[in-house]
Amino acid sequence: MKLLITGGYGFIGSNFINLVSKMGHKILNIDNVTYAANRSNINMAPNIKNVEIDIVEYNLLEKTILDFQPDAVIHFAAESHVDNSIENPYVFLNTNIFGTYNLLQACSKLTNDFHYIHISTDEVFGELDKEGFFTEKTSYDPKSPYSASKASSDHLVRAWVNTYDFPATIVNCCNNYGPNQHKEKLIPKIITHCLVGDDIPIYGTGENIRDWIFVEDFCQAILLIINHKSVTLNNSFCIGANEELTNIEITKKICSTINENFNLKHNCLDLIKYVDDRPGHDFRYAIDASKIRRDLSWKPDHTFEEGIEKTINYYKDSL
Repeated sequence: MKLLITGGYGFIGSNFINLVSKMGHKILNIDNVTYAANRSNINMAPNIKNVEIDIVEYNLLEKTILDFQPDAVIHFAAESHVDNSIENPYVFLNTNIFGTYNLLQACSKLTNDFHYIHISTDEVFGELDKEGFFTEKTSYDPKSPYSASKASSDHLVRAWVNTYDFPATIVNCCNNYGPNQHKEKLIPKIITHCLVGDDIPIYGTGENIRDWIFVEDFCQAILLIINHKSVTLNNSFCIGANEELTNIEITKKICSTINENFNLKHNCLDLIKYVDDRPGHDFRYAIDASKIRRDLSWKPDHTFEEGIEKTINYYKDSL
């Protein structure tokens, strides 16, 4: 297939490219190379081409897409760090909303039989208390500028599906972790601070709960969605691994694992420091992934313990 990928230098996009490039697909990566992107995240191969443009630049975007004529478009490109969205919402609105609009407009001019996969987040649903799970039927209730911008992009995709018969699938996933993630994110920050001996800041009491999935497992789910177009087209899927942990639990697990496996001069658990909670910090996210398990026979291959071991080794080797 000819796969057009936005944000392929980023965390999930690069892992997806590294997966599908080995299968012989022709890949075109569109990336603006922001601070969270890294060209070295991609294992380059002859079937990969990179075009460094911003998805908010419509004319260049349209020409690139129409020249390539992709069989599938996988839209990873997004500003994604909640703290940054609180400090500077405009960047998130511009990239996540107007960038998505530009992509929809450009793809609408394709003349071939393509499939658009829109990568979103469970944060669009707001927060849960200690009971229940997000499903494909959960109402949207975003609480931060980031989640509001992603919710807006989801609504745009649905509007194009309903108004223009646009061939799309929306994917709302839980928190990913694994190789290539920017060190501003929770798990890479914990790991790298452990290894170098810096304080590990934990918001509030650390009792906020997230559902975690190893990035390779999420990429496999996306590939299944592409390969089963007759089932997934004009549909949505919530993807999670049923690995719920509080922030302090995940921090202590990582600290203890590093203490046990690396001969450090410090105890990583002593690095944990509680700091003031951030505004609008949702309490819990958790996904019911039964639909994709049922319809596509998908399941994650990694437990959290298996995935975090791979992730720790990656960041140790990259220091």
